[in-house]
Amino acid sequence: MNRNDLRRADLNLLVVFETMMRERNVTRAGERLFLGQTTISSALGRLRALFNDPLFIRTAGVMEPTARAVEIHARLAPALEGIAEALSFTQAFDPLTSDASFHVGLSDDVEYALLPRLMRQLRDEAPNVTLVVRRADRWQLPQLLSAGEISLGVSLAQDLPASTHCRSLRPMQPMLLRADSAAGPLDLDAFCRRPHVVVSSMGNVIDDVDHALGLAGRRRKVVLAVPQFSALPALLAGSDMLTMVPDYVAQAMAQLEGMRAEVVPLDLPTPDLSMAWRGASHNDPRERWLRSRFCRYVGTQVERAAVAA
Repeated sequence: MNRNDLRRADLNLLVVFETMMRERNVTRAGERLFLGQTTISSALGRLRALFNDPLFIRTAGVMEPTARAVEIHARLAPALEGIAEALSFTQAFDPLTSDASFHVGLSDDVEYALLPRLMRQLRDEAPNVTLVVRRADRWQLPQLLSAGEISLGVSLAQDLPASTHCRSLRPMQPMLLRADSAAGPLDLDAFCRRPHVVVSSMGNVIDDVDHALGLAGRRRKVVLAVPQFSALPALLAGSDMLTMVPDYVAQAMAQLEGMRAEVVPLDLPTPDLSMAWRGASHNDPRERWLRSRFCRYVGTQVERAAVAA
């Protein structure tokens, strides 16, 4: 096909195709594109004629792509990203009047403790903007960015796609959270005697605390692992259980009645909370504005930046 043949192609059809590749479901694709099932089905028929291939085959309620569809998507997705980026340069962005929607990924701790402040500011600066949040921990973040399901993510960052940009927002200083009535801070002996609650989206009960205790010849007893931070206040209330949380989570929870935050009687690593974003959106005026808001209202204004190789 030469460039003159592109006149036969409908860009809207290609957007439907890419959305179907992500969703593998006609109903969900229609919801994402704000189109009815009939419209999506009609578009699929035209796509099948265009590419002379079934493209998607229904299997156990899921529309599985054919080998030809996978091959087409591998070539098409970067091209659509380039078109979207080029079009964004022609559109002026005014936060006060924009009704843009942004899809972002946040780890649970960020959603609980830092998102409220960000949203209060966004409501003032951009009252018509919509923020769609996906859960994105360190394992989910690379996949969501690579698939284009989010344009920006805030979490611990590791194994990011090659084209991803990454910037440190703030250090994650671990703090001890408790809800008992015992006076004074806990020493290391009391810390090890008490039962512990661990927050882990993967169900892990061993983390950096256990590694640090092991180096000191100590151990603790983990009696509960939960997948999210929001459960902690109710779980700790009226008990002698302890938990370790990032400093910003501790500060938010310490405002609740009966909750106390204090320094950990143990040297622990302080990993960086990072913001990662897709290379395709790096120069988009809307995305640049959103990243600046995350830096201002989620970060600590630490000027440390890096780009994934």
